[in-house]
Amino acid sequence: MTLHISSAFDGGNIIVKEASDPQNIRLDIRKDHQSDFYQWFYFRVTGVEGTDLKMVIENAGGAAYTGGWDDYRAVVSYDLNDWVRVPTSYDGKHLTIETKMRRNTLWVAYFAPYTEERHMALISGAQGSGLAKVSILGETLDGRPLDLITIGDIESGKPVFWITARQHPGETMAEWWMEGFLERLLDPTDEMALKLLDQVSLCIVPNMNPDGSARGHLRTNAAGVNLNREWQTPTMEKSPEVFLVLEKMRETGCHLALDVHGDEALPYNFIAGAEGIPRWNDDMAAELAAFKHDYVQSTGGVFQTKIGYPISKPGTANLTICTNALAQEFDCLAMTLEMPFKDDANHPDTRVGWSPAHAKRLGANVIEPLLKAI
Repeated sequence: MTLHISSAFDGGNIIVKEASDPQNIRLDIRKDHQSDFYQWFYFRVTGVEGTDLKMVIENAGGAAYTGGWDDYRAVVSYDLNDWVRVPTSYDGKHLTIETKMRRNTLWVAYFAPYTEERHMALISGAQGSGLAKVSILGETLDGRPLDLITIGDIESGKPVFWITARQHPGETMAEWWMEGFLERLLDPTDEMALKLLDQVSLCIVPNMNPDGSARGHLRTNAAGVNLNREWQTPTMEKSPEVFLVLEKMRETGCHLALDVHGDEALPYNFIAGAEGIPRWNDDMAAELAAFKHDYVQSTGGVFQTKIGYPISKPGTANLTICTNALAQEFDCLAMTLEMPFKDDANHPDTRVGWSPAHAKRLGANVIEPLLKAI
């Protein structure tokens, strides 16, 4: 049997340094193009069924968020559908992943991937509902389409809610969240979803960074640019994804913005608001608190408010970040939703950790707080 490791596919990322011995596989994670960011990995192992594997990522100590390796377990799959956690350890330099090859081909990833093929199925399914229109805002630097799903009549005068995800392409849980959100939103038998669609129009970008997704990046686009630091002065040369979305937002207006992400280190679901922007006021604070309270209720506590990012002091917010920029420009409720790469510490799942199914459920459960936010 010959051991073979490859990442030459959609979203793949690994550098093979040594793979002659299944018990001493030496690997590195490839940096994002024109960037020093790296942490996302996704690769295929073939050829050693029945063998114990020990895979060591030797440059893990230089990754973007080394706190993300503490108490972390990688995911593996034999069918690209069922992703389970396997023993993983970090010694301050190396990340070691161990598992047994129960079949002849195994996929290993930082988190369950969300592929371009599944993205295509997502937008075609939305269009097939008869409720949504799929259009293209423009092209990315690699020439990929930037998809927009529009639901409702933007010209009707109803509030327009913008929901975006995956500015950071390695945060694949964000598009899994989108899938769960869209499945429920477009369910013609769901009374709460129907009420929401009756009262608002929605503009949805399921994947803000298709180039980074295909390239196997953690955090940046094809130019090595972190899109979530481009919202003050985006350009078509460096960040067309943000430029095109912001251009459309200014055309439609934005009454509420929810930007969906994943956090490498914190094992919780939480929301970061725009507290530090110059125009922050008591009404904004009340709207944010109400939304978070309603999300706790709709998820049975899977979404929580006790642990999250430090709140910026008044006037100190970074206005290049999506949530801050939109709250400041549109005087709207703007939020960043974060989900874990690891597990939900309040509701642990030893087999899969935080998973696509959990993320989808969290996406479906956002309907109630969105409805109350109108």
